[in-house]
Amino acid sequence: MIRIATETAADGWEIEYLLDTAFAPGRTALSSYRLREGVVPVAPLCLTARDDDEMAALAGCIRFWPVKTGSAPDPALLLGPVATHPTRQGEGIGATLILAALERAQESGWRACILIGDAPYYRRFGFTKSDTLTFPPPTNPNRILARALVPGGLDGVTGLVSRWTGS
Repeated sequence: MIRIATETAADGWEIEYLLDTAFAPGRTALSSYRLREGVVPVAPLCLTARDDDEMAALAGCIRFWPVKTGSAPDPALLLGPVATHPTRQGEGIGATLILAALERAQESGWRACILIGDAPYYRRFGFTKSDTLTFPPPTNPNRILARALVPGGLDGVTGLVSRWTGS
């Protein structure tokens, strides 16, 4: 049984190790990381997945960040990274994390969520290719995906996605 919990400061080193294992240390060169620099993640949506055992190693994690979208006054969520330990892939851990976090995001009043990813994987969570958003280069525009979290949540969400500088 997988236990989902809100990320704590004590999870930090283990999450960084998992992300390096899942994506390689060069992951921080991606343009999405420029959007995260100096920005505090949305803590209630940053989750970890472990087996029920108190001493269980980290099996997966997910994080979210506020981002600015064009001239919209309110931030949208940037999903990512989401990672599952390579020895645990195929068990549904990533999907469990995504679903739990998106439910929390909706309950918290977030209107929209965007990500850079593979449409065939994220389609089952309601994400579709965005033709109205752009990301800083180098980003493949076919990998920019979005999902409204409330009816009309993507209305007016257009333009360049940039670092959130609000509070």
